[in-house]
Amino acid sequence: MFDFDKLIDRRNSNCIKWDLVKDTDVIPMWVADMDFEVAPCIKEALMKRVEHGVFGYTLVPESYYEAVQGWFARRHGFTIERDWMLYTSGVVPGIACVLKALTMPGENVLVQTPVYNCFFSCIKNAGCNVLENRLVRRDDTYEIDFEDFEAKCADEKTTVFLLCNPHNPGGRVWRKEELERMNDICLRHGVRVVCDEIHCEFVMPGYQYTPFATVSEACLKNVVTLNAPSKAFNIAGLQISNIICENAEVRRRIDRAININEVCDVNPFGVVALEAAYREGEPWIDELNVYLRDNYKALRAFIVEHKPEWTVMRQEGTYVVWVDVSAMGKPVAELEEWWLKERKVYVNAGTHYGDVAGEGYIRINIACPRSRMLEGLSRLCR
Repeated sequence: MFDFDKLIDRRNSNCIKWDLVKDTDVIPMWVADMDFEVAPCIKEALMKRVEHGVFGYTLVPESYYEAVQGWFARRHGFTIERDWMLYTSGVVPGIACVLKALTMPGENVLVQTPVYNCFFSCIKNAGCNVLENRLVRRDDTYEIDFEDFEAKCADEKTTVFLLCNPHNPGGRVWRKEELERMNDICLRHGVRVVCDEIHCEFVMPGYQYTPFATVSEACLKNVVTLNAPSKAFNIAGLQISNIICENAEVRRRIDRAININEVCDVNPFGVVALEAAYREGEPWIDELNVYLRDNYKALRAFIVEHKPEWTVMRQEGTYVVWVDVSAMGKPVAELEEWWLKERKVYVNAGTHYGDVAGEGYIRINIACPRSRMLEGLSRLCR
């Protein structure tokens, strides 16, 4: 029904992915931004809103909350009460506000590295310390070092665990029993869970995304969840996201932080796009997941043929693939720069996601037409 093979020229549209690097020969496969046209239902809804011609400050209607509730109940078995939801301009601003609401400067925030690079800046901007529970490599996937996890939670300065579910860039979709065990440890040591679930719509066949809040009543009461349609429907520029928190007192503190940090107003187009996506976008996202699965299979086959010394990590979720290129024998920061200058392809060095945990790896964005992805891979592997 949808043409994901269509090549769209995004240059000269003030696009970070394509216009940040001025060299027009570069294929960008770095930032988590898709090269696909949005779902037709979103485009139609936005065009209808544009026809009105006035774009002032916007109220968020009840229909917005109903769209969020309906989507997560239908697709993920997550029943969200209206009062649990707070909207803001993005998941990263949301994380920043939650950390400022729940921590004091000098406290520890625990993360599982390698992990999304903005986690580090959000923690540091809250005046807190980054505490790493490094994931353990097992063949072509990652596992949690639970002994180290508990030791880090037991530190009296650790007050928040910032979790990525599904995990970016490791590609894990955490199992229910893993989530429950993490929460049990956090509860024993008085640690609040903050869960970034922005990649929740991208799951490979055979895997199941479990919202942290649905695992148990204890998880629901101990977690602050952040989600958005921005990754799933490629509308990050419209700046809309949600914070979901069952605990009324914690929610009050977060709401205060949202207002203190002036991220309480949202884009009217974001509201319109979210409603359209969550009401009518299921066929599009389902077909996109099939296309991304086939892109991943094509990437694995290409690297096995051309660079068998590399290891492509198992992809359970997200559209960013984690690849072990340590056989190159060079620091990945140098490789990132070399590939960009000499091969005209832009991928992320793993050290963006942890100086130690990310060394030897690169992150490749496969959310683009397959022909473009294969051209980028051919440049990497030449």
